[in-house]
Amino acid sequence: MTEPALAVQLGTWASSLRLDDVPSRVASLATSQVLSQLAAIRAGLAHPLGRRLLAAYGPPLQADTGRSAAVLAALGSWLNLDDTAYAGHLGPSTVSVPVAYAHAEGRSGAALLAAVIAADECAARITAAATLGPLRGQSALHTHLAGAVAGRLHVQAAPAQRWIDALGLSFSTPSWPAMHGFLGSDAKVLHAFVPVRAAMDACDAAAAGLRGAPDILEHPDGFLARFATVPLPAEVIAGLGRRWYTDTLSFKVRPGGPGIDAAVDCCLDLHRQLRAAGVSIDQDVAAIDIDASIYTLFAAGRAEQYLDGAATPISALLLTTPYAVASTLLTGTLTVADFAEPALGEQRRWALAERVRLTEDPELTAQLFAATAPFGEAVRHAGAVAAGWLGAFGTSSLARFAIDPAQPAETFESATKRTPARVTVRLRDGRTFCSQRDIPIGAAGADSRLRHRELVRTKFLDQGGSTAVADALGELELCPAGELARLLELAIS
Repeated sequence: MTEPALAVQLGTWASSLRLDDVPSRVASLATSQVLSQLAAIRAGLAHPLGRRLLAAYGPPLQADTGRSAAVLAALGSWLNLDDTAYAGHLGPSTVSVPVAYAHAEGRSGAALLAAVIAADECAARITAAATLGPLRGQSALHTHLAGAVAGRLHVQAAPAQRWIDALGLSFSTPSWPAMHGFLGSDAKVLHAFVPVRAAMDACDAAAAGLRGAPDILEHPDGFLARFATVPLPAEVIAGLGRRWYTDTLSFKVRPGGPGIDAAVDCCLDLHRQLRAAGVSIDQDVAAIDIDASIYTLFAAGRAEQYLDGAATPISALLLTTPYAVASTLLTGTLTVADFAEPALGEQRRWALAERVRLTEDPELTAQLFAATAPFGEAVRHAGAVAAGWLGAFGTSSLARFAIDPAQPAETFESATKRTPARVTVRLRDGRTFCSQRDIPIGAAGADSRLRHRELVRTKFLDQGGSTAVADALGELELCPAGELARLLELAIS
C-alpha cells in the first residue's frame, strides 16, 4: 500500500495538534519564542527602514489581517533578531502570522501557543528537508510558506484538507531570492513579507476550493527536487509527536547575521578585560584576530563585495563580523542603534574594523558540524552523498564530514547550535587578551534551555517593552481570549 504524501501526513498531524499533546519544555520554549519575536518586531518598528515599511503597507495591526501578518513578518526579520532552529529562521512566519490572526479573531493565549508550535514543526521540518541546498538561513524563503500556512490555519481550526491544499499551492511557486538585491539594497526588508503574503493567498485559494498537489514536496518535479542538492524527505515526517523541532530553538539576543554571535560574545568579555586593564581601545589595539568556523567566513564572504563603510547596505553590514566586533569592543554592547546613524558615521568604528583579521580554524569547523544546528544533523542524516554539497559550501576538505549516513536523531531534547569563535586582541605593547565562545549566548544548548525566559525577557525590555506585558506574555498559556488582543497591542505599540 502506498504511503500518503508528505504534505498529507504533515498537514493531517499538525491540524489536529493540541497543546495537551506538547511536552511542557517545548511549550516553554515556544512561549519564549513569542516574546522574543515581539521584541524583534519592536526593533524593526524603531529603525528608519521599519518606518518606511509602514509607510508602504500600513500598521502592524490593521483590518486586513493577511497584510498585518506580512507587515509583522517583515518588521521582525530583517535585522537578524529573529530566532532560528534546525532548520530555518522560523519566527517571522511561525509567530507573526499566528499573532496577527489570534489578535483579529479573539483567540486565547493557549490557542496562539498551539498554533506557533504547529507552525514551528511544519516550517522547521520542510526547511530541514531542503537545508542541504543552495539556500539557507534567511535566504530560504520557503520556510515562511510553511510557517505562514500552518500558523494561520491552526488559529482558524481549518480542516486538514485545507492545509494540504494550501501547502500544495504555496510550494508550487516558492520564492528564490536574487542575492544581489538581498545584500545590495533595501530589498531584504521585504524578504519575509513576500512569502508570507503568498502563503496568505494560498490559504484563501484553498478555502475557495482550489486544490494543490499533495505530493508537491517529494515529487520528482516538485519542491525538493528544485530546492535541495541533497533532499532529505524523511525529515518532514520523522517522529511526528515525538521528535520536536521546536526543541532546537536558538534565541537571538543581538542583531547580526550567522556566525557573528560568538565573536560578539567574546568581545563583550574582552571589552571588560581591556577597560579593567586601562587599555585605550581606540589607540592601543594593534590587531584583532578572529578564529572561527567556515560558516562565519562563508557569510562574511557573501557580503564583502557590498562593503562601503557607512554607506554599506544594512543587509550586508549585518553579515560583517569586523564592524560588529569593532562596535562591541568600543562600546561594550551591540544593539540595533549600532546599525543606524549616528553610530554608522563614527570613523573610529571603521578604523578599528580595519584591524580585524578573520581566519578559519578547522577545529572550530569540526564543532560546527558536530552540533545539531545549523546543518550538522542534516549532514549526518545524508551521509556520504552530502560530499558534493559540502564542497560547494566551503572547500573539498569539508568532505571529511560526509561519512556513513545516520538515522535521524530520536529526540532533540539535547540539541545544540555551535557557531564558535575565538577572538584575540593584540596590543601595540605586545600584550594579548583572548576569549573563546563555542555556543553563543541564547543558542541551543544547556545554558539556553535553563534561562531562555530570562534572556528573551531582557531582549523585550531592551527594545522598550514593559515589564507588565513581558510578565503576562511569559505566562501565555494562561492568557484568556479577551486579554490576549490587548497584550499584543501593548507589546507592539
